[in-house]
Amino acid sequence: MEINLTSASLELFKSLVKDAPNWSGSPLITVSHAERGNLTHLKKLDLLETFDDRGDMFAVFTDAGKQ
Repeated sequence: MEINLTSASLELFKSLVKDAPNWSGSPLITVSHAERGNLTHLKKLDLLETFDDRGDMFAVFTDAGKQ
């Protein structure tokens, strides 16, 4: 399956992947207002899910996101 990402969504995804080892595989998500759409795009493509922990949002990569 081919996944088409905008350059901004791809950059956000790459930054989350790069930061993941610092957060036991589930990186802290700190996005600007403009990047929220990119985060939604990644979630709609089933590349990651998010969860809230005491007001902080973290990413969990799905199987598709890990590939």
